[in-house]
This record gives sequence, structure tokens and C-alpha cells, in this order.
Amino acid sequence: MAKKRHTPEQVINKLREAVVAIAECSTLAEAARRTGVTEQTFCRWRSDCGGLRSDQARRLKLESSRLKRAVADLTLDNQILRAASEGNF
Repeated sequence: MAKKRHTPEQVINKLREAVVAIAECSTLAEAARRTGVTEQTFCRWRSDCGGLRSDQARRLKLESSRLKRAVADLTLDNQILRAASEGNF
């Protein structure tokens, strides 16, 4: 089964739906099931972006991807320099 990626807006909306369901005296598992995600995914989303607004979550995701690209570029540069210093070029 293919993974389904949720946008930050969808995550925030599903978290809000689950909070409403929990307030209606349902359990965490029932609230997660109503929103269509597993209990583990719901807990991970809540810890990652529980108090964020949708624009903040979007900005956080963009910043994270930018930093990942920077780390990948620096790692590649480091490997090239290490290979050149060993004389394996």
C-alpha cells in the first residue's frame, strides 16, 4: 500500500477534529480512527505540530527541507575533500 502524504494544513485540520472528538468524551483511539489515521501517527503529529497554525506548519516544513538540502550539500563537499586528501582522485 502506498504512503499517503498529508499537507501541513490537512494535519492541523485533522488534529483539530481529533481534539473535538476527544472533548466529546471519546478515547484517543476512537478520535484517531475518526480522522482516518493510526493512533501512533496522531500522537506523532500532536507532538510535532500540536500548537501550530497552518501557516507556521508550512513554514516549518519549508525550513526543514531547506536545512536538509544544506546538510546534503555539505556532506558531499566533505566526502570530496576527504577523497582528494587521501589521493584517490
